[in-house]
Amino acid sequence: MTSESKSKAGDRFQQAGKRLDRAFTQAAAELDRETERLIAYLNDEVIPAVRSRSSQSVRIAAEKLNQIAEYMEKTQRRRS
Repeated sequence: MTSESKSKAGDRFQQAGKRLDRAFTQAAAELDRETERLIAYLNDEVIPAVRSRSSQSVRIAAEKLNQIAEYMEKTQRRRS
């Protein structure tokens, strides 16, 4: 292999390395943007919905507990 062909091969590897570097840089930037969008979606949409459903669940549980308490009071009165 001559020094000229070694130089051409080295140039090709450098060019390929530069292309890969650009591709990885672009992919990393896109990943950062998508991660920011995902976090915003979670904060703006998902978390409020979970909180809302959680509070609704607590209200339903409180209603059920109230019904149970009333039932227990009625059965105690019947026994007395």
